[in-house]
Amino acid sequence: MQRRTFLELAALAAAAAVPGITFAQSTKVKVGYLHTLAVDGQMWLADHMGLWQKNGLEPEFIQFQTGLELFQAMSGGSIDVLSTGAVMSNFPARGQGKVFLINDVEFATAQLWVHPDMGIESIADLKGKKISTTAGTTAHVFLDKALRANGVDPAKDVQIVNQRMQDAVTAFISKAVPAVALWVPFNISVRSRVPGAKMLVDASAYYPDAAIVGGWAARNDYFDNHKDVLTRIIRAWQGANDYMVAKPDEALQTLQTKYYKTVPLADLKEQFGAQKVFTSAEWSKLYADGTVTKWLQQVTDFFTEFAKIPNAVPASKYFDPKLYLDVVPA
Repeated sequence: MQRRTFLELAALAAAAAVPGITFAQSTKVKVGYLHTLAVDGQMWLADHMGLWQKNGLEPEFIQFQTGLELFQAMSGGSIDVLSTGAVMSNFPARGQGKVFLINDVEFATAQLWVHPDMGIESIADLKGKKISTTAGTTAHVFLDKALRANGVDPAKDVQIVNQRMQDAVTAFISKAVPAVALWVPFNISVRSRVPGAKMLVDASAYYPDAAIVGGWAARNDYFDNHKDVLTRIIRAWQGANDYMVAKPDEALQTLQTKYYKTVPLADLKEQFGAQKVFTSAEWSKLYADGTVTKWLQQVTDFFTEFAKIPNAVPASKYFDPKLYLDVVPA
């Protein structure tokens, strides 16, 4: 590592450490996550930069395949906190978990792909057709918005086939369905294996009116009793996030080398380009002016209707911006 890069990393790490506090003993915390850049990018950079240890934390990282599994594990007490995508606007609205930290906006991570040779050239052509996706995920939230924006009723005009994303993509590639709503990096498999496939639209077309954010949530009792730990998580995240924003090429190279060894760097860069990240200071303004709460509520509104959540908890109740704003004032 070049001396300059090392010094920059060290400075960022120092800035993220809790000022004036030395931790005699690290606090263990069980962290559930999904292994996709939009969810765990800052988490692994903080690991690389030693920011968890500098903030007196000893995290145990536990990987899951879906946000549903994450929240089930957290509700059952097997993890303390989690990092995920759109699903964090679902379960907290049911009273399961409190949101305390945002990673990014999944700006263009959700995409709608079709087979033109199966007669699909536009979203209107999807009427009466099957669309594969994974229900209750970022891709599903995006699909619902895209269909409605183009005069197609998701409940009446199309048949949404609920599958694991791996199976949904396989069904699309084999032409068992003419369309699939997916999230990156599954688009890479589609593009490489079906050259004739076409991406009709991605989530960026509906930003910011339908912005989908991902981030961190804590178990209810953990949130109430361990705010000091959550504050230290935010501090560790802060240094990693600002490094990612300031030096994305270096950050992505590190992530690919240490944590995404099976993903080509070009593919990782494509994933990064599909998300929208902000500096910690910029996030503070979005927390303070209510923008983040609005974005969370937009997705909660979808889940409330789709999943028929009774007496849904509003985002203003399940999301607490204060912890972050105490660390990074607006």
